[in-house]
Formats: sequence, structure tokens, C-alpha cells
Amino acid sequence: MAMSTGGTGSNMSEPNITPMIDILLVLLIIFMVIVPVTPKGLEALVPQPPKAQPPNPERTVVVQVFYHPGAAPTYRINDLDVSHADLLPKLTEVYANRAERVMFVKGDDQVNFAYIADVIDIGRSANVDHIGLMTPRIQAGQ
Repeated sequence: MAMSTGGTGSNMSEPNITPMIDILLVLLIIFMVIVPVTPKGLEALVPQPPKAQPPNPERTVVVQVFYHPGAAPTYRINDLDVSHADLLPKLTEVYANRAERVMFVKGDDQVNFAYIADVIDIGRSANVDHIGLMTPRIQAGQ
């Protein structure tokens, strides 16, 4: 056994840290139990889409452009045949009292896109907010 000899003659004492570590571990466990496991946040409900309502045909406006070889194309708004000169007044009348201003343009495959672009410009002049182009569905096997 080795003994240290000091010149002062007093005993040196060191603190025992084992009880402090035990207390810290107990406090850590207590705080882990107190903290809720579930996260707190905004409890907002997301609106659900309506259940399978068929589209309202009165609300959907489709302007069709039909190709005629060697002649100017003809136009139709839903089921009403319209001349090119009457497109703007008819569309303005249709969208006069509507809150939802959406229009679809559908053209034949052989129609020059300049005629489709002209219908889009007429729709913008009639204050239509959203204009979509309708294309034929791709059939399987083609």
C-alpha cells in the first residue's frame, strides 16, 4: 500500500458524484414521462371533395371548331351553331352572369391551329378566365 505524505498533514477529500448521477437519471426519467408523446400542432380539418356528382352540363361551355375542306371552319357553342362573327357576342352573353368563367375549346384534327387560337382570343375578349383545350382520348392499341 502506498501512502502519500503531504507537507500540510491534512486529509484530502473528494466528493462522491455517484448520488448526483443517480438524481440526474431519475430527473431525466421524470421529464421524459411528463413530456407528451403525441405532437401538438394545428388541428385543422381538410375539406373533403363532394361525393361523385356528375358534371353539370349547363355550367360547361365547349366551343367546337369543325373542319370543312376548302371552306372556312364552322363553330358550335355546346349544341348551338354559331357563325364566326357571332362568337364574341354569344360568349359575352353566356358569361355575363357567371361566377365561374371556364371555357373549353375542341377542334377537329385537320383544323389549322390559327382558328383555335382565334377562338381562344375571342374567349379572352369575352372575359373568360380559364380556357382549356380538349383533345381526343388516346385509344389503346393505336
